[in-house]
Amino acid sequence: MSVEVANETEWQLDPKVFSELGLWVMHQMRVSTQSELTITFVDPEPIAELHERWMDLQGPTDVMSFPMDELRPGDERNEPEGMLGDIVICPWVAQQQAQAAGHSTMEEMMLLTIHGVLHLLGYDHHTREQERQMFGLQRQLLLTFFALHHGTAWSATLPSGSVNELEVYERKYGTNRELGH
Repeated sequence: MSVEVANETEWQLDPKVFSELGLWVMHQMRVSTQSELTITFVDPEPIAELHERWMDLQGPTDVMSFPMDELRPGDERNEPEGMLGDIVICPWVAQQQAQAAGHSTMEEMMLLTIHGVLHLLGYDHHTREQERQMFGLQRQLLLTFFALHHGTAWSATLPSGSVNELEVYERKYGTNRELGH
């Protein structure tokens, strides 16, 4: 099982944290150790382009998932294997959501990583019941991961003097965003 993490932003974050989280969630969901996952952190403009191209929604979003082999969670007898897919996360949108939720940007990006993996495994939140199930599972997974790593200090920071890329995007294209993933 491999998780590749690419950071195409100015954000300073430890890719090992996201790799470990991705591997752990895949293991919890009983996905084969032969499966692969890619997590990429991007600025607002690239994720807005993906958002419009694949979802026909305008503006940057927090996370997008692109399944490859359409794997589903396994069980005691069957652990599917293959290419799980790609997750794309925008730290700038995550930062905005984290501020609104009252937690750190790092926690938000970890939540979005789990959210993305669950989407890759076929979970969705179109109905209230689906939302209850998916959001409950992602919360349980995140809190369990935090409990297993009690006392670990994770952070995602920007270098001093960094330009807020979300503000740049909004000045260029406006603040009209359609969230939905």
